[in-house]
Amino acid sequence: MTTAPAPAVTRTVTAEEIAAYRGAVRAGLPAARDQLASPVHAFVLAHTVAEQTVAALTADEPGPVSVVHLGQDIRCRRLVRPGEQVTVRLDVLGARREPRGVRVALRSRLTGDAADSTGSTGSTASTEPGAAEPFAELVTSALLVGATALEPFGEISGGAPAPAPAGAAEPATVVHEPTVEWIRRYALASGDENPIHLDADAARAAGFGSVIAHGMSVLALAVEEITDRYADGDTGRIRGIGGRFSAPVTPGEPLRFDLQPDAARRVVRFGCRTPAGPAVKSGWVELAAHAAEENGSRP
Repeated sequence: MTTAPAPAVTRTVTAEEIAAYRGAVRAGLPAARDQLASPVHAFVLAHTVAEQTVAALTADEPGPVSVVHLGQDIRCRRLVRPGEQVTVRLDVLGARREPRGVRVALRSRLTGDAADSTGSTGSTASTEPGAAEPFAELVTSALLVGATALEPFGEISGGAPAPAPAGAAEPATVVHEPTVEWIRRYALASGDENPIHLDADAARAAGFGSVIAHGMSVLALAVEEITDRYADGDTGRIRGIGGRFSAPVTPGEPLRFDLQPDAARRVVRFGCRTPAGPAVKSGWVELAAHAAEENGSRP
């Protein structure tokens, strides 16, 4: 056994939910320069399918199981479009036992209304003959804490290697301070209303001092900062995103983003830190060339 397939889920994505999600992430930033989706919205669309899949994987567990998001890789050919009917297909690539539970790797592929021949993810994944090519592909790494019944199988690699930077340009540092309201607004916009993000008692019962921010909200905020600084505000230029989650982010504490663009401003490495230490490690965003560069000239 190398993969375990899950049923496909199809739904229509509205302009309102696209705007609500990006607005929630950018609550502490100026308004976006356009009405395009966040490239991280692909994860939002895949999240429900992933939750259903994890529930099925752990249905026979004798005790409670909690899910810890360890890392995320997103490759984009293009952004999701308002009014588009999107189908999410998910495979469980593998599972491996660890001291605290079972680590799993999930691959989600998102296809739209019809085949789309523009752009490239750089992925080696193939599609069924005659099927629409995915416009986004995600590999999610998670630890199922407390799981004991799931047998190991397949591979749990974190997706394709991150793109190699070409030299280094001037680094940048920016500091945000997540608030309880920012976390709550993100939860509502993303549909991830896990009580540890919304209820202090539930968060304390899970071992946290207070509610904590969603790991993907931190990743999405890094993407918005990088979009503004290195992509002229155009999220459509983002071709890939990755990061590893190492510690929770709590409200009321400074969250520092260290950004390191390469010389061509096509790959931006980043990390996120709280006063307690790293929160996101090995972060990266890959940008497509500016239209003027693709036409043989620089702006």
